[in-house]
Amino acid sequence: MSPRPPPRVWQKIERDPSNQLHVIIVGAGLGGLGAAIAILLAGHKVTVLESASEIGEIGAGIQVLPNSSRILISWGLEDKVTKHATMPRYANMIGWKGNHLSRMDLHAYGEALGTPFWDFHRANLHRCLLDRAIELGAKLHVKSRVQTIEYSKDGLAAAAVLSDGRTMSADLIVGADGISSTLREVLLGKPDPPLPTGDLAYRLLIDAKDMLDDPELENFIRDPQVNYWIGPDAHAVNYVLRGGELFNMVLLVPDDMPAAAMTVDGNVEEMQALYKDWDPRIGKILRLCQSVQKWKLCIRPTLEQWSHESGTFTLLGDAVHATLPYLASGCGMALEDGAALGLCLARLTDKSREQKLRALKVYEECRKERTERVVNRGNYQQYLYHVHDGEAQRERDMRLKKFGEIDEQLLKNPEAITQPRSESGDDPLPWRYYGVGGWLLTYDLEKDVERRWEQVRAQDRARALL
Repeated sequence: MSPRPPPRVWQKIERDPSNQLHVIIVGAGLGGLGAAIAILLAGHKVTVLESASEIGEIGAGIQVLPNSSRILISWGLEDKVTKHATMPRYANMIGWKGNHLSRMDLHAYGEALGTPFWDFHRANLHRCLLDRAIELGAKLHVKSRVQTIEYSKDGLAAAAVLSDGRTMSADLIVGADGISSTLREVLLGKPDPPLPTGDLAYRLLIDAKDMLDDPELENFIRDPQVNYWIGPDAHAVNYVLRGGELFNMVLLVPDDMPAAAMTVDGNVEEMQALYKDWDPRIGKILRLCQSVQKWKLCIRPTLEQWSHESGTFTLLGDAVHATLPYLASGCGMALEDGAALGLCLARLTDKSREQKLRALKVYEECRKERTERVVNRGNYQQYLYHVHDGEAQRERDMRLKKFGEIDEQLLKNPEAITQPRSESGDDPLPWRYYGVGGWLLTYDLEKDVERRWEQVRAQDRARALL
């Protein structure tokens, strides 16, 4: 029995037209589809608009932490997603020359928290979310690029204006159009491009069969773990996908891409040269690579206000708080956003502006500080992972060792790591309890929404008495 019980599976609310919203979600990525699921479970109607000619997901691997797997399970997806998931045993921190620094027992944490660490191919996770959204009644439109939002004169509705001249009206529009968001700029009323971080990512997938014949590499496949090599100005991450069929490798290095480019084809020899002096196992893996792409890594600092004053338009996911992938939490925060918005909209008893504004206020209060902390800690991990050999590196490695010993003691009483902490700690392995695990992994979204809803309702009552 886990110290923390598994999540309840949400049941779909039945509504009549007097309190059922029509919600348009702009963007059919992981965050947009997650929001669709949560809002459909709340009993509202959902239309998803996607600018691409078909709905799908590019990319390679994605890590889902226990706070995020809790949401997927609550949406009724456990049986579907586990078919595609790998459950890594440890997260390992390794020096750039191959020396083991520290580890985190992911299975033990998952047992204590009641929900697991999962690794997916993005396409598999995306398909599961898409199928669930359709099953619940979502309507999807491709080739539907939204250029701007217009608001009705009565303030009760908004219209998505598409590039082909069509308009589609709804009681609420949710902008989930990703890091290069048009709708963020619509809300702000000015250009607001993503901020480059100085890093880029090489993303590659290796056929696992090619590694099984090498005694130095085969254990990466046979005993799935998440491995982080950390070194001067760069790091590397790898883990197994699809039950041992694929090996996902991400290399994080200084950005040398053109300023305007977000994704370009990479040069394999150039990539290999960047890691020629690192752990020889990395070199062996990279020699199995035939082609690669480079992705510029950008962030989105949070906004002062996520929603329009009419209560008919809000933002979600990377459009409002894109982060470096160094906490493996970009997808998780978008899924939490969608879940929080769905829970807030589940509490509506009518379609009035006042109730929508309350729901969006609670949604924003639940999400703003938490997502900002993730962005900030991701920036800090960039520094921690990339320090050069020397005093700062030795101090970091000493902390990794010390907190590893502390973590082993904590896991002797697993209930200890289920107790929420409000502050971050100094552990450089961030998901452990004294890194950010104490507030990131232990989060109870349903309780947070309930608590903040009551606070906002009390504030509204107090204002009414003035």
